[in-house]
Amino acid sequence: MVYSLLRLRATDAALRLAARAATAVLDAVSPEATPVQPLSCRGIPAIPVEPVIVADPTTVFTPDEMPVVEAIERAAFDFEAASDLARHADRGKRKARKILDRLPAGVYGAWIVDRVESNRMVADLEAIRATYARLGLGDLPMKAPAASLRVMRTETVVPAVKTLAAVAA
Repeated sequence: MVYSLLRLRATDAALRLAARAATAVLDAVSPEATPVQPLSCRGIPAIPVEPVIVADPTTVFTPDEMPVVEAIERAAFDFEAASDLARHADRGKRKARKILDRLPAGVYGAWIVDRVESNRMVADLEAIRATYARLGLGDLPMKAPAASLRVMRTETVVPAVKTLAAVAA
């Protein structure tokens, strides 16, 4: 956990340093401030997008089962830290795959690169659509994706009494 906290602090410091460097480069290239115009001023209509709030799953805690607020805060912090690490890992994998995906199978130093058949089965949507069309079944039935869990830090701390009262209501 300490490692992930240090990694988050280092990431924040690196982002601040990169922002300062970018500002210095932009100031050197164009010393006068260039105003940034919103999309609507550039003739591009800005379409506001509101997140769709979905209903809670049926497995939420009952008021009697609710954990203490400190446990919830700790879980939210751990979730956010793990999400940051997962995003960092995904970016690293994508960067590495840009090279590895183009290599022919073989031995490269201490590493073996090859391709194996995956056990993961994927539906062939084109074949399914063709079958539906051939049998006159109409459009392919689709279902909405599962809701994504979103965890955000609040600007102000909400007292625990209000939080539990809102859940019980």
